Amino acid sequence: MTIEITNESGIDVDETVLLRLMESNFSELHISADADVAILLVDEGAMEALHVQWMDEPGPTDVLSFPMDELRPGSEEAPTPSGLLGDIVLCPQVAETQAREAKPPHPMQDELIMLTTHGLLHLLGFDHAEPDDAAEMFGLQRDLIVAFTLAERRRARG
Repeated sequence: MTIEITNESGIDVDETVLLRLMESNFSELHISADADVAILLVDEGAMEALHVQWMDEPGPTDVLSFPMDELRPGSEEAPTPSGLLGDIVLCPQVAETQAREAKPPHPMQDELIMLTTHGLLHLLGFDHAEPDDAAEMFGLQRDLIVAFTLAERRRARG
């Protein structure tokens, strides 16, 4: 699997956490080890330009996803085939604001974990426009973050 992370945001982000997150999510979703994804962290100006260009909405947003090969989650018996999942674009400045203003507030890294997982699910065809779809997507998002958090705790204990 190729997980390419590029930080052009000017904000210090622990990219190794995002890499471990994606490895965990790939495993949980049975995505082929031959699938590729790119994560790009950009500043507010670059994110706003993408938001206007692709969504026709003003202002920067927290995450945008650009699917490529329309891959879907696999199963243990039939993993997702190899291919290009696409690109996830994150804006740490927006994530930092959202994390600070959340109830309760939490670290920006936790917000980036949530946004990266959310972006990956969009690459895999999930959406939250309809209530049933939203329930499925946000439930899976929660399960993936819980699995990652537990794996991180085990890793920290050595």
